[in-house]
Parts: sequence; C-alpha cells; structure tokens
Amino acid sequence: MAPRNYRCVRRAAILAAVLVICAAAVPLHADVYRYLDEEGTICFTNLIPPTANYKVIIRERKRFSGSSLTGKYDEHIQEASRKHGVAFPLIKAIMKAESDFDPRAVSEKGAKGLMQIMPFNFKALGIQDPFDPRENIMGGALYMRQLLDRFNGKVLLALAAYNAGAESVDRCNGIPPIPETENYVYKVMEFYELFSKR
Repeated sequence: MAPRNYRCVRRAAILAAVLVICAAAVPLHADVYRYLDEEGTICFTNLIPPTANYKVIIRERKRFSGSSLTGKYDEHIQEASRKHGVAFPLIKAIMKAESDFDPRAVSEKGAKGLMQIMPFNFKALGIQDPFDPRENIMGGALYMRQLLDRFNGKVLLALAAYNAGAESVDRCNGIPPIPETENYVYKVMEFYELFSKR
C-alpha cells in the first residue's frame, strides 16, 4: 500500500488536473474540500469529507433556474445603474449571487432583501424597508458604487469587500484568502458574464 503522504499528494495532483480540464468545458457538480494534515500534506476530496477538518474551497456551480433569468426587477436595476453608475449586469449578478432574486431573503447573519444589505447599513444607504425591491436595489447599487470608488474601480476588490467587508480587503491588500469570499467573487463574475450577453 502506498504511504499516506503519497496517496494524498497523488490524489491532489489528479484532482487538480481534473479541475483544470473540466473547468473550461463542464460545470462542477460537487463541492471540493481541502484539508492540511498534521504532516503538512494537502488533501482534497469532492466526496462527503470524513472529518470536519476539511474546508470547502470550491462550491458546486448551480444550474440556472428559469426564474433566475427573468427581467422582473430590470426596471429598478436600470434606474439604479443610471443613478449610481454601476453596470446593469453587475448589479444583476450581485442580486443573483446574494439572494437568487428573492426579495424576502434573510441570511444567517441578518442581511436582508435582494442585495442582502446588513441592517447597520440601512440608514446610510437610504433604506427604510429592506424588503422593498426598489429600495434594496438602489441601496445595494449605492453601496457597490462606494466600494468601487474606494478601490479605484477594481471590480474584484469591490466584490470581495461587498462580501467580507472593506477592512478585510484593506488588511490583505487584495481579495482575502477566505474560501467563501473567493467563491463569491468567482460566482458573481460568472453571473456578470452571463448577464452581459443577454
């Protein structure tokens, strides 16, 4: 039987090769987990991890549902885009990633509405009812405008800040090495590309 380190390294090499080959052609259909063992060996799996020590590094890419591509809120998005100077497909991509276009969405941390605005931001963003689609979209677009200005128009950094907070981006001087944030930025940019073609 091969030594444990060899098995993990070999599995990592195989998984990396498979991801590179598949990423361009076929959507991923399972989460990918990473674990650093006591000997410093990085192990990967796309199966249910055997212990809680495995952390998700790539989330499963969900298929688009028909409702996700509707133009139900396009009028509000266009208004917000014009007023705050944020690209229409970018606002829509953030909405898709944040709430999947559910105006009543509430996250575990308490973020609310289509663009998942945190309550402590409501007043500064002019939001009285976070579940009102227009208010939420206008507030979310304003917040994204502020982040774009703060990070000199760098969309990836602004998105990372939208997810993890501007201070986290400042501390790292880049996208924070947080799997959730890295995945979020990737996901929004994927949706941005999709909505830019429509």
